[in-house]
Amino acid sequence: MLTAVITVSGAASINTTPIAYGQITDETVQAEKVAISVSDTEGIVREYFKDIPVMVAVAKCESHFRHTLQDGSVLRGRIDSADTGVMQINKRYHEKRAIELGLNLENIYDNMAYARHLYESQGTQPWKASSSCWSNTIAYSG
Repeated sequence: MLTAVITVSGAASINTTPIAYGQITDETVQAEKVAISVSDTEGIVREYFKDIPVMVAVAKCESHFRHTLQDGSVLRGRIDSADTGVMQINKRYHEKRAIELGLNLENIYDNMAYARHLYESQGTQPWKASSSCWSNTIAYSG
């Protein structure tokens, strides 16, 4: 509850209900959506997964090395809009665990970190739907 003090003759204070949603702070936070080019994304993915080449092939098949669209929004799956980012991690199944690990699936590096986590525990199984695209590559040795 907020208390407003008004200096008008005869009035002392009025209790008011907050009308803002969220938290009121003195800080100004400005978020800006920035599109990452396909070539930049491909380079980031290749560097991050240089020790797991099949994951580079998975990213190519899943997102064509896109993490964001031209307007800066994060790539969503065409078939399932819960599929998110360069590695197309499905938020419906994985967001809770990603958050527990301190990862934001909409951040390209966190998206890849969670993909690495999945790969280390399940191999390429989470991306079996696109295996017809990446399983015939030299990077795949399954």
